[in-house]
Amino acid sequence: MIHEPSLFPNTAGWIEVICGGMFSGKTEELIRRAKRAHIAGQEIIIVKPSLDNRYSESDVVSHNETAMPGLTVDTADQIILLTSSAKVVCIDEAQFFDERIVEVANQLANEGKRVIIAGLDMDYLGRPFGPMPLLLAIAEHVTKLHAICAESGMPANFSQRITPAEEQILVGEKEAYEPRARHCFRPPLDQKRGKPIRPLTWNNSKQSINRD
Repeated sequence: MIHEPSLFPNTAGWIEVICGGMFSGKTEELIRRAKRAHIAGQEIIIVKPSLDNRYSESDVVSHNETAMPGLTVDTADQIILLTSSAKVVCIDEAQFFDERIVEVANQLANEGKRVIIAGLDMDYLGRPFGPMPLLLAIAEHVTKLHAICAESGMPANFSQRITPAEEQILVGEKEAYEPRARHCFRPPLDQKRGKPIRPLTWNNSKQSINRD
């Protein structure tokens, strides 16, 4: 169940963190909340680090290709300069910022803004990733999402690297990572084990009904 805060006074600010492993739907959930705030007539802004240019230079795009217009920033402090008129500030891929993002998130919330943050909570070695542990600690609301393990089909919260690289930050997609459950997680590197997803089909054959 995803808990989305909605009953706070308009003058109150708070921090929401959406975390989890790769392919768990973090950006999808961030966009969903941003769209709902927009429909409610609230001024929103979405930002992401310039490092993340996998799908678009500026738009925030999920793995399922759901997208919203966004802005890229090089530093956390730039977020403050860009969001002065916003009531809702959405920050994607927060793990790529340094610890200054924690002070920025607190400042925005203290100014009465709703701050929605999405990011990986663990890196490819299963270690806490960048500023995410600190953001989780100061957040009023935390949502942890899970992907589906590419090997076992169980809920997955680890991001398995499947391409040779030793740096902590490696921006990549399905060619570089697989979601894994704990018992299938083999850091630092493993072979690709996921199988192609079967097409979703429906059996339209009519079944006879015996009547007395």
